[in-house]
Amino acid sequence: MPTPSLAALPIRRLTLRDVTACADLSENRGWPREEHKWGLLLAAGTGYGIDDPQGGLVTACVVTEYGPQDRPDLAAIGMVLVAERHARKGVGRRLMQHVVAEMSTTPLTLHATPYGRPLYEELGFKAIGRAEMVSGHFRPGGPQPGVATRPATAEDLVTILRLDEEVFGSDRTHVITRLPAFADQLRVAEENGRIIGYAAAWPNMETHVVGPLIARDTETAKALLASLAAHTDRPLRTDIDVRHDELLAWAKERGLAPVGFNAVMTYGVPELPGDWTRRFAPLTVAAG
Repeated sequence: MPTPSLAALPIRRLTLRDVTACADLSENRGWPREEHKWGLLLAAGTGYGIDDPQGGLVTACVVTEYGPQDRPDLAAIGMVLVAERHARKGVGRRLMQHVVAEMSTTPLTLHATPYGRPLYEELGFKAIGRAEMVSGHFRPGGPQPGVATRPATAEDLVTILRLDEEVFGSDRTHVITRLPAFADQLRVAEENGRIIGYAAAWPNMETHVVGPLIARDTETAKALLASLAAHTDRPLRTDIDVRHDELLAWAKERGLAPVGFNAVMTYGVPELPGDWTRRFAPLTVAAG
């Protein structure tokens, strides 16, 4: 029986049963397997992929929708991958066109690598900003941020959700409520008993990824980042909006080395909702 052409292979929804196949696809393209992250994304979002007749996946991506369930006001696209042997054959374009059509009028956002950006621009996405990934062992030192932090408790969750929606600009309860189980640390910053920021550190291979990082100001963001670093022996990794240049410079002074840049892109909306001045780092670039 002849092997069907790539164009004839159907695009289907992925489920949690596909975590291993998604991780295999990541590994195939030289990315970390990131099964923990794939599990979160497939639980909180919707995966799309094409099965390879010879086994595994030809391509995959995940879409995480935010806002009202029946009328989302934003969707983030991430983990767009094509198996090496099927690369440069239009498969990624076909998958993205399918996702854009499925999302209809819902505004879209994604973080694009330099490699992926030309495709997204062809499809009508516009670059509106940049995030810089930094990684390394955090070295404490210098003046300590004068903001109190502590581990979050179950009682804090309602306040965290309210703050997150205000800053992110859309309701992402279905994602944030998964943080206590997903992350190794979830901490809040306080002033006079009022929560003014929160951040998580979650395990990703040999690192702890810091995100989300939401804070009233740069000093609060520094305090949260330093407090997360103080409670892990792993290197930290995070993606900081380049407009927060003071936080980036401070993090680099304390051992987090620059790794690279991603373009923040949107489709169907000129800017992201919310308050970027308090949004320092995403949960993950795959989900915003």
